[in-house]
Amino acid sequence: MIKPHGSDALKPLYVSDEVQRKQLVQEAEHLPSVLLNSAASCNVVMLGAGYFTPLTGFMNIQDSISVANSMHMCDRLFWPVPIMNLVHDGSSIEPGMRIALKDPNMDGSPVIAIQEVEAVEELGEDQMATIVEKTYRTTDQEHPGVATIMASGRTVISGSIQVLNYSYFQDEFPETFRTAVEIRDEIAERGWRTVVGFQTRNPMHRAHEELCKMAQQATGADGILVHMLLGKLKPGDIPAPVRDAAIRKMVELYFPPNSVMITGYGFDMLYAGPREAVLHAVFRQNCGCTHFIIGRDHAGVGDY
Repeated sequence: MIKPHGSDALKPLYVSDEVQRKQLVQEAEHLPSVLLNSAASCNVVMLGAGYFTPLTGFMNIQDSISVANSMHMCDRLFWPVPIMNLVHDGSSIEPGMRIALKDPNMDGSPVIAIQEVEAVEELGEDQMATIVEKTYRTTDQEHPGVATIMASGRTVISGSIQVLNYSYFQDEFPETFRTAVEIRDEIAERGWRTVVGFQTRNPMHRAHEELCKMAQQATGADGILVHMLLGKLKPGDIPAPVRDAAIRKMVELYFPPNSVMITGYGFDMLYAGPREAVLHAVFRQNCGCTHFIIGRDHAGVGDY
């Protein structure tokens, strides 16, 4: 099977040992806490599930600027978009502290992870402008991705994390949400060696069906991974449960049995166009895909 990005093995940050996880949950009750924004919370889920291998947590400013400018971290690891924990007020947080990260997408904002704080930095206006313009190719705050990051604060809390749960995704999408670890395991069980990944945030139509079949034929792939986004979308997009049901019915009716895996992942769309398309390819490699379909306006929005 294809190796994960930048590593010989997946590096999921979810604490799988139940005893250790319970100890960490108890520890978190007594730690200083930070309420994440939705995008950062979903990044925690992606880190926990192994999709963001080989990252170990949230980036500092130096790595974030390096990624924005060159799509490489300072250690030369290829990565297409900054992965930051941005907050409005980090005055009570200091390097060396352990802090509880709270999930804004769950009732009561439970702790989703513990972060080992390596640095607390203030992002300058010029630095923010660089990150936004390079990532989204616009600074227009009508763009949903730009609006989200601009509303996220200017304090960057970097450092490694230990993930305690997968937010609402496992409970709300038990038949669909899968970690990169689980997808790799199923690909191995099916005996697939070559796998085409297909990203979607909408129900699949006939052109999507044909794209998947053409890609499978062109590559000689053993199977297709239909991998749908389950996180937050822009207003007007199709809700995840409707999208899930529509895709399952299409696969049932129009694809050969056992030729398609239908799964989902917990992530908020960035609408970062080409940068996000490459990010999507990276984490499809991490879940075992050898090939990936890039759409005509992949991760795009409007005329941006």
